[in-house]
Amino acid sequence: MEFERLIQERRSIRAFGPRPVKPETIDAVLRAAGSAPSAGNLQAYEVVCVREAGRRLALAEAAFGERSVSAAPVVLVFFAHPKRSERRYGARGAGLYCVQDATIACAFAHLAAADLGLGSVWIGVFDDAAVCAAVSAPAGLKPVAMLPVGHPAESPAPRKRRHLGDLVRREAF
Repeated sequence: MEFERLIQERRSIRAFGPRPVKPETIDAVLRAAGSAPSAGNLQAYEVVCVREAGRRLALAEAAFGERSVSAAPVVLVFFAHPKRSERRYGARGAGLYCVQDATIACAFAHLAAADLGLGSVWIGVFDDAAVCAAVSAPAGLKPVAMLPVGHPAESPAPRKRRHLGDLVRREAF
């Protein structure tokens, strides 16, 4: 798909059909995430690919009952890895760069899923400790986003976006 068209037609999908997503398709989404730029090319993030229904349900509960998390056949959970970034960039790396790395990787996965005909939705509201417990995350990692992925069972209409004149400042505020 042409990139401009992809970003204009991409939608947040919260309803998924029952058809499973092929492992090779999820691998393509994960390769896209792994290709995302990162501070110092440290790739200071981890991704957990969750297919098991019980874990998806636990993640949905961690997201305060967000049904799309348990309804999707796959949930990608993106974690910042502060120590990995801190070694080179100190406190700013641990507090910001690793979060940016995980965020960019999730955005790449989100776009790759859409390009492959899949639906996904960015989930950022959740209880950190519950997410970590659901996927047995080691201490020190910080959950940044969850990305439920599956075959869309809805076609949402475009939503109104801010006009560039309200969004962008040229040179300074």
